[in-house]
Amino acid sequence: LLFLSETGGKDRRSGLILTIPLCLEQTSMDELSVTLDYLLSIPSEKCKARGFTVIVDGRKSQWNVVKTVVLMLQNVVPAEVSLVCVVKPDEFWDKKVTHFCFWKEKDRLGFEVILVSANKLTRYIEPCQLTEDFGGTLTYDHMDWLNKRLVFEKFTKESTSLLDELALINNGSDKGTQQERERSIDLNFLPSVDPETVLQTGHELLSELQQRRFNGSDGGVSWSPMDDELLAQPQVMKLLDSLREQYTRYQEVCRQRSKRTQLEEIQQKVMQVVNWLEGPGSEQLRTQWGIGDSIRASQALQQKHEEIESQHSEWFAVYVELNQQIAALLNAGDEEDLVELKALQQQLSDVCYRQASQLEFRQNLLQAALEFHSVAQDLSQQLDGLLGMLCVDVAPADGASIQQTLKLLEEKLKSVDLGLQGLREKGQSLLDQISNQASWAYGKDVTIENKENVDHIQGVMEDMQLRKQRCEDMVDVRRLKMLQMVQLFKCEEDAAQAVEWLSELLDALLKTHIRLGDDAQETKVLLEKHRKFVDVAQSTYDYGRQLLQATVVLCQSLRCTSRSSGDTLPRLNRVWKQFTVTSEERVHRLETAVAFHSTAEKILQECPEQPEAFDEMDQFDEIEAVGKSLLDRLTVPVVYPDGSEQYFGSPSDMASAAEHIREKMKLVSLKKQQLRQPEATTPES
Repeated sequence: LLFLSETGGKDRRSGLILTIPLCLEQTSMDELSVTLDYLLSIPSEKCKARGFTVIVDGRKSQWNVVKTVVLMLQNVVPAEVSLVCVVKPDEFWDKKVTHFCFWKEKDRLGFEVILVSANKLTRYIEPCQLTEDFGGTLTYDHMDWLNKRLVFEKFTKESTSLLDELALINNGSDKGTQQERERSIDLNFLPSVDPETVLQTGHELLSELQQRRFNGSDGGVSWSPMDDELLAQPQVMKLLDSLREQYTRYQEVCRQRSKRTQLEEIQQKVMQVVNWLEGPGSEQLRTQWGIGDSIRASQALQQKHEEIESQHSEWFAVYVELNQQIAALLNAGDEEDLVELKALQQQLSDVCYRQASQLEFRQNLLQAALEFHSVAQDLSQQLDGLLGMLCVDVAPADGASIQQTLKLLEEKLKSVDLGLQGLREKGQSLLDQISNQASWAYGKDVTIENKENVDHIQGVMEDMQLRKQRCEDMVDVRRLKMLQMVQLFKCEEDAAQAVEWLSELLDALLKTHIRLGDDAQETKVLLEKHRKFVDVAQSTYDYGRQLLQATVVLCQSLRCTSRSSGDTLPRLNRVWKQFTVTSEERVHRLETAVAFHSTAEKILQECPEQPEAFDEMDQFDEIEAVGKSLLDRLTVPVVYPDGSEQYFGSPSDMASAAEHIREKMKLVSLKKQQLRQPEATTPES
């Protein structure tokens, strides 16, 4: 039965030849019936209408089997069988039995049955339509034909099943509602076999059919004219065309499904991003409203905000990826998807940009708060330094150090003023940002939280203003005190300078004011100059006294004792007394010199014709006494109240002055002698 086949040969009526080879083993009629049904299903109806010639090869079988097979043909294919040729074995069966049986059954069977030897088949069938087994020349490889039928049957089965599946999928995608379409696609989306593999198998099969050769045949023997009908080349082509059509539709369905799946995935991811940003993300920002009350607190809030930004960055990265995917779909998408894609893109962009703006606003707010607290801390340190400087008592060594300290104080105060101005600017900028927070406010009322932040900022600025005002008041007091100290030092310095000037005047009086004049007129001029000199010294002394009195008043105001006025006043008084004594001595000498020169000049200028003017010789005695007294004073030092002594000029200067007086005394003495000579000569005459 395995070799039961249609060889492709034809009888003289162009009917197909069906060969049934029987063997010695027991033959299963059921299997034979099934096989016949299969073989009879292969030819077309047109071919079946021409009828079959059945060759029952009984050379290796028993007569009972052959008889059963022939009778079975009546039940399986009575209308299609026109002739049954039973090939008898060499050892022939009982002629009576066989002949009687077939003749008896001829009318009932409906077809003619003949018994014939293998070499006599050519009487009924042309040799070219018989295989070599029956003495013919028809080339036939049953195994190759069977393999080809298996490939064809497999392709037909798979392609038919695949066509049904693809039709179900494709028809399901054409349903009215999207829900029904998606449900149908979901249930039958993946075919049971790979369409590409089935198509490749069909193309290979069709290629072999079109080349009219079996895969395993040697020499490329051509098929008979019935090959197209037996192997159904048109069926393969029709199946391939249907497969290609359905597969093309299927690919489009897959593409649409893939696009829809991608769109749904994008929509799902978009909603995940939107839900997180509007949910947990916004909630994180809602809980962060403070600005901190110090640099450390603001830095801690910034660190917390960076953690929040880090979490948002992961979702923003998803947003960037989704935006790129949406942009790619927009560039290559269908018009029906453009509206939905643009809506998703707009929704995603709005939420992300709004959240990014809130994050940036929060970051800027915290940065402004950090800068505000940093400026406040710097200003507080400056105020502390200024206050510390003001709390230290001033003990400068001189006026220059006071001026330097005062300059440093002014610089610090100016720096504090600039710092407070910067704090106000930072504070106002921060207040402006806080006031703008209500424009979005993370979806909540932040009036209470803003009030706390505003109160804190204003409190810091007011506190710094009060501290600066206190420092300014203290600076004013310190400035006044330091200016008084500068004045005190100036008075002390000027008083000491007055003592120096007075000492210089005294020294000049002793060393340069030594001349007594050559006559009365010159001496009077020297006396007048001396009085003016004394007036200068008096003014210097009075100036020094006034300065020392001012130092006393300043010391009382500063509640301190002067370090220099204590010895300056005694020095001033001592030098002034020395000057006074020296000046009096100088006046006395000049007045004595004026009297001496006036009397001497009067005597020397008297005319000799008036001797009665010199009746009294007392004038000569008086001038001699004045001259001697003046000479004596020139040799006597000036004695100060403390017992010290000082000479006018050098000894040579005093000797020169004394010599001039002596010469004038000689002239007066000579005059006196001239006046006395006439008196002596008169008695003699």
